[in-house]
Amino acid sequence: MTTSVEPTSESQAAPVETPRLSLDTAAARNLATTTKTPPQMQAITSRWLLKVLPWTQVSGGTFRVNRRLTHTVGNGRVEFFSTGPEIRVIPAELTELPALAGFDDPETLEALASACVQRDFAPGEVVVRAGDPADRLVLIAHGKLSRRGVGAYDGETDFGVLADGDFFADDTLTDAEPGAYEHGLTALTSGTVLTLARADFARVSENSPALREHLAAVDTRLPGQRNAQGESAIALAAGHVGEPALPGTFVDYEASPREYELSVAQTVLRVHSRVADLYNEPMSQVEEQLRLTVEALRERQEHELVNNREFGLLHNADPRQRLHTRSGPPTPDDLDELLATVWKEPSVLLAHPRAIAAFGRECNARGLYPAPTEISGHSVPSWRGVPLLPCDKIPVNAAGSSSILALRTGLERQGVVGLHRTGIPDEYQPSLSVRFMGISEQAIISYLVSAYYSVAVLVPDALGILEDVEIGH
Repeated sequence: MTTSVEPTSESQAAPVETPRLSLDTAAARNLATTTKTPPQMQAITSRWLLKVLPWTQVSGGTFRVNRRLTHTVGNGRVEFFSTGPEIRVIPAELTELPALAGFDDPETLEALASACVQRDFAPGEVVVRAGDPADRLVLIAHGKLSRRGVGAYDGETDFGVLADGDFFADDTLTDAEPGAYEHGLTALTSGTVLTLARADFARVSENSPALREHLAAVDTRLPGQRNAQGESAIALAAGHVGEPALPGTFVDYEASPREYELSVAQTVLRVHSRVADLYNEPMSQVEEQLRLTVEALRERQEHELVNNREFGLLHNADPRQRLHTRSGPPTPDDLDELLATVWKEPSVLLAHPRAIAAFGRECNARGLYPAPTEISGHSVPSWRGVPLLPCDKIPVNAAGSSSILALRTGLERQGVVGLHRTGIPDEYQPSLSVRFMGISEQAIISYLVSAYYSVAVLVPDALGILEDVEIGH
């Protein structure tokens, strides 16, 4: 019979470490100088918008954009407010309709808003059928609708997408004989519209002398007084025979052109004198602190150029230059439509990196592989030869949608230009200054770091935006 032997305490004891025969690396580091990098900052991005914008010197602190006189035709977007499931149009927003542009009678506007009837719709539902009598205005409060009609060869043609804030068939309210709807509206998503019947509009007009007077003045605006862009027309004659009397003309200007004041991003950099004096090898503490501060200011500058409500690109695009995607994600068809808004000479497309990825998925699904292009020595994605550059300052909302911007840049091309002022005191970089502010009683050195900037859209068709771009899978 075999018996097991329990291990002794000597057999369980840990092995005895042998003494080291050379200097340990941990001790050797006390006599060595480590190899180190400058301080790294994850928030630094490529800042393509700052690179592609041509910068214009603004010596007086204000940049005035002079344009030809434009006749306002009320081509904006209508806004709404909701109380539970009930949605109403804001009365003052009805002045965005061409026929009501400049009308300011609150009681009449309230009566028109009260006459609007709410209608909810489901995906695939026909909200307006082409060929039906044109008897009502349609205001889109929420959702997407496809505008469709008969094309040149009797087939159904898609004439674009209408979405939140758009309106349809506004001319039916004022035309003497509105006829039938040339296009129909088919719902792409669920949503809500408000309709204003022609009969209700006529009833309110009968009770409002101010509205009748306003509509009569609108009727006197002859189409020949302005061109397709709404600018005051220049009378010309072409192709004549003989010796006809040539028309006389002049180019009228806007009486109150828009002015852009330079904005500023500032901060106070503080460095203790002890740190600045004793810890400057192998890298200057002040220079590294300043470098990272300037990087943060430049990041904020790009954010403001995109998102600032006064001059930012997202908030200063003309309503006629805003498009919606046909289905949700950004397709090649959508980007073609976007480029058509700045067709004269598109310079660049800007999108959030996730929106670029969503566009790439759509291209992959169709078997398309857009050729990259080179810009500033970098190979970047492109569409139709126009660089498609990432910009993480374009927001992505909670619903997972974003926007894509198309720009024509340059002063000579009547595009989008950056504004700055060079030659300022204590200039550290163009239009960025670093001023010494003194040393406090706590021996803290202070520097005022300031960056001056703005951006101007010289003419409306220099900027186009594709809105509500879905970036999820």
